Amino acid sequence: MTGQQDDFSHLDRAGRATASLACSPRLTVNIAIAGGILLAWFILGAMAIRDAEGRLPGVPGDVVLRYLPQLPLPDVLDRFFGMCLTPAPLDAGGAQLLALIVMWFSMAVATMLPSAAPMIRTYCEIADTARIKGEPVVHPLVLAAGYLSTWLVASIGFAVLTLLVHAFASSARLLDPVSGLAAAAALLVAGLYQFSSLKQACLTKCRNPFSTLFSNWSAEPGGIFRLGLKQGLWCLGCCWALMLVMFAVGAMNVFWMALIGLFTLIEKQTTGSLPTRVAGAILLVWAVALLVVSA
Repeated sequence: MTGQQDDFSHLDRAGRATASLACSPRLTVNIAIAGGILLAWFILGAMAIRDAEGRLPGVPGDVVLRYLPQLPLPDVLDRFFGMCLTPAPLDAGGAQLLALIVMWFSMAVATMLPSAAPMIRTYCEIADTARIKGEPVVHPLVLAAGYLSTWLVASIGFAVLTLLVHAFASSARLLDPVSGLAAAAALLVAGLYQFSSLKQACLTKCRNPFSTLFSNWSAEPGGIFRLGLKQGLWCLGCCWALMLVMFAVGAMNVFWMALIGLFTLIEKQTTGSLPTRVAGAILLVWAVALLVVSA
């Protein structure tokens, strides 16, 4: 039997590279995830640059954003940005809601998917062991798809909440930060949740994906997809409250997006509860300060 390179010898260089990539699930999923994260940050960054021009000064990062050039974008992206950044909800037959869902999902991909790397790496390690034994293995992209499906559903909820908050908070524009009691409430909920037992339980599952992956291992795509959903639920349970902070600082504040993404990555890679409790304390102090100022 010939080797893998001989099997692909009849192909040209591009064909051999494509075939080799197809035979390397770990490399494929790493490229796909990295590409998705970069694309999400590109979309959010381009939207943030446009949003910064119409926002009052004082938001962290806006000074830098105002000096960055606006890139020429396809019409579909321009319309997408317009629906997200409009001063008021549009009567567009659900198009604006769909745009907000895409925006929140992009935010989840940009900030939460990097912290899922340990889970995907662990799955690939288990899959490699199973493959060596000759057992059937489901491609890790199926696991990633299940994980992201959880955040897609969550994005629908955040999009609806965005429209509701705008309707009741009377903010000038759809993605402007809410102020006063609304902002304090968001920060208070996010801060208190950091000290909850549910937060700690979900964080423990996120930090140690091996037991969940190993005990729920399946050779069926549906089983691995559900496994991704389950891990996504643990991640959502760990981080949903942090997403509420975006309502207080502005949904298009890329400075805070990056900060939340970095924090979740550090939180899931470390042990103990110190980072979580420090973050919770900061959010609670911030909430109290807003309440005092708003009184």
